Amino acid sequence: MPVYEYTALDLKGKTVSGIIDAESYPAAKQKLRTSRIFPVSIKETRKTVAKKESRFSEIALFQRVRPADVAIITRQMATLLGAGFALVPALDTLLPNTKAPGLKKTLAHIKDSIVEGNSFASALSLYPNVFTPVYINMVSAGESSGTLEIVLNRLAEISEKQQALKSRIRAALAYPILMTFIGVVVLILLLTFIVPSISSIFVDMDRVLPTPTRVLIGVSGILQSYWWILLLVLLGLIITFNSVRKTEKGRYFLHKTLLGLPGIGNLAKKIAVARFSRTLGSLLANGVTMLSALEIVKNIVGNVLLSEAVDRAAKEVGKGKALGAALSEGEIFPPLSIQMVMVGEQSGELEMMLEKIADVYEGEVESTVMSFTSLLEPLMILFMGVVIGFIVLSITLPIFEMNQLIR
Repeated sequence: MPVYEYTALDLKGKTVSGIIDAESYPAAKQKLRTSRIFPVSIKETRKTVAKKESRFSEIALFQRVRPADVAIITRQMATLLGAGFALVPALDTLLPNTKAPGLKKTLAHIKDSIVEGNSFASALSLYPNVFTPVYINMVSAGESSGTLEIVLNRLAEISEKQQALKSRIRAALAYPILMTFIGVVVLILLLTFIVPSISSIFVDMDRVLPTPTRVLIGVSGILQSYWWILLLVLLGLIITFNSVRKTEKGRYFLHKTLLGLPGIGNLAKKIAVARFSRTLGSLLANGVTMLSALEIVKNIVGNVLLSEAVDRAAKEVGKGKALGAALSEGEIFPPLSIQMVMVGEQSGELEMMLEKIADVYEGEVESTVMSFTSLLEPLMILFMGVVIGFIVLSITLPIFEMNQLIR
């Protein structure tokens, strides 16, 4: 459906602008007049030349909304509501300044749904791929309690903290990943093109070559002759991994294996616990009941084992057990997090304690990643040095032997 940007006058003669979707230009004009807005100018933002292009533009890849864009629009919405804007005028103000096409179209549909009489939360629920259950439920709680501005500010803070942590982790891992990629490419080029041209000199020697040289020539020959088999094996592993990850048993096996890995498993657990704690604390602080909050949170922890532990805890809480005691039965959550939850329950400040748990584990994750990357860089240099040294040694050993024979 085409999307139109408009400038119009309301009943008070005030100029308003926004975005609207309609079947055609006359339909857009009529839709605005029905809303008691009188258009001055209407302009289609994206023209569809052919049906094929229209279908192509609807592909999820081109309509994808990034979490960072949702965080920005949430912060802007909270600011406008805090400045005294009503919900629909706030959306009208945001729409022309929204750059992401997918988000712009989504906001236009949400505004139309609100104008038709639906609540903000129910309008958001029409787009589960853009707005998470946590987001929708917190907005619903904010509308019910009249604290939508506060809730949106809180959602913006959560999103910004999560995005900041992801950005810091990505920045820390970017250099090692880049160096690994470059190192692998250099090694493949050496073994595939450089080494064969040099080792061909030694093949004609009527002597037994040193073991390192034979190993190097063998590896180089395998890469030259069977590189396509290695590529097929790599693609097969990737396809198998994606297929296994899509099944319930496969996800359980992968997540259990991940948590069992030394170092990495502990890091993955801390990330999941931090996400669980921050989300649960925010839901409880905004009026969502404990059982409803646990039902929502179990779907966003990102690990099947922890999700099952939260589900079991929710059932125990429903029977009257305290949250800390219920979580401790699964033996999945770290003891420190359980103790802090128990202290929060006893002091009546569970929401604040959950926030502290998230801060603690996010800080530990960041420091662990930084320490890991600072250790990884010299290890990579050492590894590359050993490999290059092996190649150089394998090439020079026959040369030394030839020099000794000449003497």
